[in-house]
Amino acid sequence: MFGIVRPCRHRLGEGLATQWMAHLCGLCLALRRDHGQFARVVTNYDGLLISVLTEAQAERAPGARRTAGPCPLRGMRTQSVAQGGGARLAAAVSLVLASAKVRDHVADGDGLLARRPVALAARRVAAGWGRAGERGGSAVGFDTAVLVDAVDRQVGIEALAGPGTPLLTVTEPTETATAAAFAHTAVLAGRPGNAVPLAEVGRLFGRLAHLLDAVEDQPADAAAGAWNPLTATGTSRAEARRLADDALHGIRLALRDAEFTDGRLAHLLLAHELRRSVDRAFGATSCGHGPEAAFGPPQGPYAPQGPSAPYDPHHPYQGGGHPFGGGPQPPAQRGFWAGCAAAIGLCCTCRVCCADEFEGPWSRRKREGWCSGCGDCDCSCCEACSCCEACSCCECCACDC
Repeated sequence: MFGIVRPCRHRLGEGLATQWMAHLCGLCLALRRDHGQFARVVTNYDGLLISVLTEAQAERAPGARRTAGPCPLRGMRTQSVAQGGGARLAAAVSLVLASAKVRDHVADGDGLLARRPVALAARRVAAGWGRAGERGGSAVGFDTAVLVDAVDRQVGIEALAGPGTPLLTVTEPTETATAAAFAHTAVLAGRPGNAVPLAEVGRLFGRLAHLLDAVEDQPADAAAGAWNPLTATGTSRAEARRLADDALHGIRLALRDAEFTDGRLAHLLLAHELRRSVDRAFGATSCGHGPEAAFGPPQGPYAPQGPSAPYDPHHPYQGGGHPFGGGPQPPAQRGFWAGCAAAIGLCCTCRVCCADEFEGPWSRRKREGWCSGCGDCDCSCCEACSCCEACSCCECCACDC
């Protein structure tokens, strides 16, 4: 499981945590029901946002929920899960994007995929997922061709990108794909007037997903000599943070223009948890509009050196991720299938949520457990946010919407 929006149930509160799990399990079970047991490995935390948005706009129908049987990933407990068009659209989008990711790993020869028999099997799996995603999208009236086209254009744009290329040129295909998926939730929910604002939410969410992935992967990409959007275009982390903060603000403004039947969970994930994701990626707890964001980090003899300095792949004292170069290298990344196995093990043992620190299944970088820092907020105001319910408690969460 992967994604940039990873809320902690201690912040969600009892009611919203139950809703969030309903959409997560609903996506997983929609993949199994429509596309087979193995398709469940593409379940991801960002894909369920499509299901959340669809339900947030629609009138609650009698068959919107069903009770699923015990599952090892939730401690062998039963669960009320979401079903319907939103879950099926989320499953279709997840399959198409996972298919593209596998093809990309095969083309790069990552890990075990460098071996011809494994690569051949992976291509067949990717092709099957692509066809299944297309069928699933057609079943709910969504043309997945826009997603496939975005993935194909991404390869060409990255090949031509270089110093001076605007970073938003590189993120455009991802923005276009997510905008189309988010806008279609308005169609499924019977609220066509929401299509425009939700397309804007999706476009900016796609931009954030691309930016945060680039920021988190930049050190490992530099060590491995892999392509990274920030390094290739010469974009500073301060500029990337500015773009991320602008996207967050744009998402909040666009959410105001959409009409929801019950938008509490959607607002919490897209307005509050998304900001936490940005702070986590940049290793900060404040916004990016301070003096450093405006003028960049100190230069010359007063520039910070050593491990505390901002990462610069071209800095003579930061080669190899060590202040004097040639130091210990980051651990080798796992291939796609080995990473899937590691991810399943992390989820089954609950280390992703409960451990203070765990090793990323694919990158093998140390990551903080999702609940390890959940004591930083002692309020439960997002359960009834002022934007969705009549209370003013969001001041404690620095909510400006």
